[in-house]
Amino acid sequence: MPAKKYRVKLTETERSELMGFLNKGRASSRKLTHARILLQCDESGGTPAKKDQDIAEALNISASSAERVRQRFVEEGLESALNPKVQARFRSKKLDGAAEAFLVATACTNPPEGRAEWSMQLLADKLVECKLVDSVSDETVRTTLKKMRLNRG
Repeated sequence: MPAKKYRVKLTETERSELMGFLNKGRASSRKLTHARILLQCDESGGTPAKKDQDIAEALNISASSAERVRQRFVEEGLESALNPKVQARFRSKKLDGAAEAFLVATACTNPPEGRAEWSMQLLADKLVECKLVDSVSDETVRTTLKKMRLNRG
């Protein structure tokens, strides 16, 4: 088994903070588990650090969870190791208000020569052609028109 890449060495204040945190018991289960992981894999105390597999069995978690907590502690600090990582869940909108207004206005006009009606791809190409956006998919056009409750038929 390879040697641990991320070694946890808690200071006395960090260790006492984690012990106080566990003694209170008023936190999410995840935070308490992460505090227990850090205390058990601490190499600066008088007792030797436990292996990830032993910690995993004792706390009923996976060994990779213990490894991730150690890594986050070493790279980002105690606060980051205890708190959940905030993930960006939403992307910024591709079409702003002006582009949406242009899209709706274009969709309500007569289609180009040789076409019976506007397709989503034609509308997307028109937005790019008019340089309102660098690129846009036909699905973005469809969802935008649906959001506007625009009935083209």
